[in-house]
Amino acid sequence: MIAQSQDPQAVQVIVSDVIQLAEQAEIHFTAVQLQVLTNHLIEMINRSKSGEKLPAVDPQMFAEVSKKSLDLADQVVQRIGHLADAEKYVLSIHFEAAQNKI
Repeated sequence: MIAQSQDPQAVQVIVSDVIQLAEQAEIHFTAVQLQVLTNHLIEMINRSKSGEKLPAVDPQMFAEVSKKSLDLADQVVQRIGHLADAEKYVLSIHFEAAQNKI
């Protein structure tokens, strides 16, 4: 999956960074969660490079997502750069699911 992405090196770096961030927060992804997350990160990097923006989301829809998950997602969005604010909300679901073992 990573090898077929537009920028395999950038993807590998961000996936490694995200795993490290999650582990520091005592969040561990299953193999399936990591595969889905990696695909999402690839798309985020593509949007960052192309300038494409996700449509705005209503933050209230994410009111039950933990601050921890939102903060981790925000850190990733900032690291990638050039992304819409909506990205952190959508990405936070990956952290929340892993944290809650969903």
